[in-house]
Amino acid sequence: MSLWLLNHLSTLTLALVTVGGTVLLAVVGSVLLRRRHPSLAQGEHNDMVGVTLGMFGAIYGIILAFVIVTLWTNLAQAQTVVATEATDAALITRDAAAFPPPVRAGLDSAVSGYVHAVVLNQWPRMRSGQASYGATETNLQSAYQVLQAYEPKSQQEQVFYQQTVNHLDDVAAQRRARITMAGQELPWLLQALAFGGAFVLIPLTFLYGTRRLRVQVLFVASVAGLIGFSLLLIVVMDRPFSGDLSVSPAPFQQGALTQYWHAASALR
Repeated sequence: MSLWLLNHLSTLTLALVTVGGTVLLAVVGSVLLRRRHPSLAQGEHNDMVGVTLGMFGAIYGIILAFVIVTLWTNLAQAQTVVATEATDAALITRDAAAFPPPVRAGLDSAVSGYVHAVVLNQWPRMRSGQASYGATETNLQSAYQVLQAYEPKSQQEQVFYQQTVNHLDDVAAQRRARITMAGQELPWLLQALAFGGAFVLIPLTFLYGTRRLRVQVLFVASVAGLIGFSLLLIVVMDRPFSGDLSVSPAPFQQGALTQYWHAASALR
């Protein structure tokens, strides 16, 4: 459900639905409860409700902070993984200049196929949570076969050969990490705490009575808006490769890897 929302609705629309919907429901619920129980306006139970709100609010705030910080860390880590994978691929391209033309051509072909497979095939699949290794496996194996079939002949080639092998191993490792991250989501227990806590805390604000309806509506709307915005952050950051705020494949189209996209455009 969250993947569908992220891939079919803009962040602005999600904000209107999540934050606006939470505030609207909270205000309507508060007004209806006040009309059904007019005595709440007297604030007879405000002392007890205030203590309860403070306790629940503190616990819920810690939970939200933990969840949001964790998701933000995961998002930043996903960006680092993508940038590292693209950098290693670009370094293979640069190191290939030290090898004879057949080897260089083989590596260029493998890297070109790899970055195109990542951006054009794997990325749409990662957005839908269905990433797999198949799209890039052939190109990665081709690069390994080129290196395994070649024996460096000079000291310079040996240095660049070792660097190229290391970079290729790093590409494979970062690819695994990227695909793993694309399929991860917040554990259901934390989801239950984050979203279930809102259904507990917001109705509690209805019980805090004030003589003026506008003041109570403002109080309830403020708490609901803050909670709604926190839930919005959880939704948009839970999947680092989906939605408007997702990790971009741009690193695979920049720097030394740009030549492969220019070549593809020229062929078209």
